[in-house]
Parts: sequence; structure tokens; C-alpha cells
Amino acid sequence: MHTTVIRSTTRLVALGIAGALLLTGCASSSGDSSDANPQTRSGAAGYVGAQDAGEPIGGGALTFGSYSFPSSLDPTKTQAAGSTGGTEMAAIYDTLVRSDSASGSFVPQLAKSLTNNADFTAYTVTLPEGLTFSDGSPLNAEAVKWSIDRFVAGKGDVSQSWLNIVERVDTPNETTIEFVLKRPWRQFPALLSLGPGMIVARSSDAGGAFTPIGAGPFTLAKFAPHEELILAARPDYQGGKPPLDTVRFVPTSGAQAQYESLKSGQIDMTYILRDEAVIKRALDDGYSGYLSPTGQNGIGTINNREGRPGADVRVRQAIAYGVDPEAVNTRANNGLGTASSELVPVSSRWFNNTEGIPFDSSKAKTLLDQAKADGYDGKLRYLTTSEPGQQATALTVQASLNAIGFDVTIDYATDVTDLVRRVYKDHDFDMTRGGAPVGEEAPYINLYNSMASDSKNNPSGFADPEMDTLITAVQTAPTDDAVRDAISKVQEYANTAVPYVIWGPAAVLTAWDDNIHGVTRNLTDIMFFDEAWISPK
Repeated sequence: MHTTVIRSTTRLVALGIAGALLLTGCASSSGDSSDANPQTRSGAAGYVGAQDAGEPIGGGALTFGSYSFPSSLDPTKTQAAGSTGGTEMAAIYDTLVRSDSASGSFVPQLAKSLTNNADFTAYTVTLPEGLTFSDGSPLNAEAVKWSIDRFVAGKGDVSQSWLNIVERVDTPNETTIEFVLKRPWRQFPALLSLGPGMIVARSSDAGGAFTPIGAGPFTLAKFAPHEELILAARPDYQGGKPPLDTVRFVPTSGAQAQYESLKSGQIDMTYILRDEAVIKRALDDGYSGYLSPTGQNGIGTINNREGRPGADVRVRQAIAYGVDPEAVNTRANNGLGTASSELVPVSSRWFNNTEGIPFDSSKAKTLLDQAKADGYDGKLRYLTTSEPGQQATALTVQASLNAIGFDVTIDYATDVTDLVRRVYKDHDFDMTRGGAPVGEEAPYINLYNSMASDSKNNPSGFADPEMDTLITAVQTAPTDDAVRDAISKVQEYANTAVPYVIWGPAAVLTAWDDNIHGVTRNLTDIMFFDEAWISPK
């Protein structure tokens, strides 16, 4: 067996080691924007600002500004990502394992240990003895299997990835769960750090209505959709009562408003997505946090479904050639971001020198004219919110495409939650700005989610058997070099099939006040608060 990681008391030691490796280097809090944060220049991901402030202090309430406030706390209904409710749910359920930002590997969170066999076709999770849910019921191997079966049956996010890779789940004893795979996958634990790894109690489904009952560090105190979510510390949490008394989540309305709320003290922490100017301002002002400058986070999602303009590959190609990523960067990011059409940015460990689609308005017009000759009227609805960065992108795309013969109308969603619903559930759009970052820890997951034919989380509806084969090759690649080569082949095919268009990497910053400590980051920027605490200002 390989890759054994034991949690228990070694977890604090591991966190201490990780802290020594964290990237710091925030600019002075003087607000001098001429001294840009070194991390934004290098494009490296990691923690920013001071992270180690001594012994934890108990008590206090932390207020977190959510990006897309969840309407449900059921992992089968809400995507487990930092932007869409993953942080909120992780506080209630924990995850079996989590990603370790320093090493790029996966380590136990709720679990005691994680092991795998030599060819990465079998993984074993061992639970601590006496683990319980917040209602007192035992969290044993059978409870884990029941929860995962429920998640898959409920078609939760990444459930199709689970079905495609997992042959069976065995429970040889009360504390052991064995996952046998259909083929090798070195990053399989990524699924155990997302929705499938959020273990809900069987009692959650009692009575016909879902009740959030987990084994995480917090329990539900109040949930008012669209208003606030309040979680209370759990005294009998397996790692001991969390230092914080409560964590309160509130909706926000865009990057600028989030940052203003952070500066004014209305919130202590927030998730800022794809607004380079606001992120730079937060870093220059000396805020701590975690920065994820991920590739493919600035994309143009095109609805490929029948009856939509994007069902014609020539229309998708015309859009790709017709919008200059540099124009998007200039208008939406004040030139602070990176313009590129590659799946992975230069800063990524998966960068492979394979070029994306170049800007070519003449070629775009030729392709559009061909589609029009076959009956397309050139009309296109672009869905966005009124948030400044999103609106600037929409106006740039509209002007660029109208210049080559499209007739683009901008359609405004009420807010981010409304946009997410219309894109991912109702598919009520022709085009919008989105993100499908190729994660550093497990690049297969979002390539599958955003392009695979049977993915339930593919907003574009793109389906192509050849692309499915290429994406599976990313999953099974035995070495990092093989992963890079497989991603290169995905890029080459995407340049022709155009499932969506790429305008460049875009940063995500989870920012917090400098008196917030002990926050731990997981895959997809889910944040854990089991060791978070607040020091006096």
C-alpha cells in the first residue's frame, strides 16, 4: 500500500509545516498600488499575508460573504465548490479527505488515514474509532457507503465521474471503506474531498424533508435562504470544539461590493471571483487569504444544445476567432489579468506549450457568413449580471461580435444565483461568461465536468465521443508528463470542436481580515473553519 497519511495528532504538525511553505509577500497596507503583490506577478497559487499568529483564542463569530448563496444544504442539490456553497456545506459535513495546498496531494480530514495500492486502482479510507454525527448516531463504514450511494443516486455534482470510475465500494469492518476502481486514477481522492466525501447522516432524510446533519465542526442554527445562514460550533466535534462560536454566511452582490463590505467590517471574509482590479486592490491593501490564479476561469460558455445558435460549430468557431482575449482583459480587468486562449496558463504545472485559438476577425466573419448562408439569422443572447466586471465582458463581446456581423443582445440575470440557475439548471442562455478551471490537484475533474458527453455539470451541452476519449486519457495518465501530453491533445481537439471559448486565466481570492487565522483551503477553494479563530484587533 502507498501514500499512507495519518490524521489524528499529526494534523497540526502537518499544518505547521505547510505554513512554513506558504507564499507570502503581500504589499504594504499603505495602499500603494505601484508595489503589486509578488504572487500576482508570478501567477503562483497559495496563501497570502500572515497565517501564523500563535495559540488559538476561543470564542467569536466570523461572517463570510458568499459568492453564490446556497438555496439548499443538501450535497446532492448544491455543487460542492467554494463559489457555490461548498464552504458552507463543509462546515456542517466535513469531507473525508482534503487537498493539501503545500504538497498538492490529498490528506485525511474527517478520515483517520488514506492509502492506495501501487497502480492506483484501489484506495482505502480508515475512520477514527467512535466517530459520530451531530445527532449522536455512529459514523461508521456503512454510514459512509449509505451517504455516497445517496449522493450518486441523487445525481449530485461529480456523481457521473464517480459512476464512471468506481467499480465497487466495500466495507470490511466498522472503520474501513475500500474503493475499487475500473481503471487507474492517481487523483481519485479528489472526489472524496468534494460532494461524495461530504457524509450526511441517514437521519437527514427522515420525515421526508432534508435536514442537514453531518459530522463536521458546526451545526445548523438558522437558515434563511437569500438572507443568512448561521452555524454553531459543535462541542463534541472529533477534533474538539472549534475555536469559533459561530460562522455566519450572508449573500453578496459582486466583487466590488464584497470588498467594500470587507473594508467596512460588515464581513470578515469573502470569496472574490474573476475581478482582477478588486483582487489587486485587496492584495495591495494587505489583506490575507488564499489566491487561486487558475486557467480557464475566464471562458465564454456557449450553449451547444439543439435550437441554440451554438449548436452549429461554425457559430462557435466564429465566436472563438471573433473575440480578442486581450480586449476582454483590457475592458473587464483593466489590463491586470492575462489574455490567452489556452486550457492551462503558463503558471500551471500542466502547462504544455500547446496554443489555443488565435484572434482572427476575418476568419470569424467567413465562418459566420457560412452559417448565415445556411439560415442562421446572426442573433445571439448573452446572459450576464450587472456586476461591473461581468458587464464589461458582456459589452466587449457584444461589440466584437457585432463588428463581424452578429446581432448580440445582452440579457441580465437578477443576480449570481439567478445566473447559475439559468445556466446550469434551466439552460436558458445562448452565451455567458463562466469558469471551468483545470485544477492543479486533479485536472481531469473540470475537463470532464465542462466537456464530457455524460457530465451532468456540463452547462454547454457539448457532446463528442472523441473528446470523451481524450479526457479519459487525462484521467489515466500515469505520470505528470503524460498528463501534460494528454491535456495538449484535448487542447488541439478543442481548437476545432470549440466546446466553449477561452479568454484567459482569472484569479479567485478568498480574502479575510488579518485577525482571522487557521483557515484551511480545500479543492475548488472550499474553506475549512474547524481550526479558524479570531484574534483581537
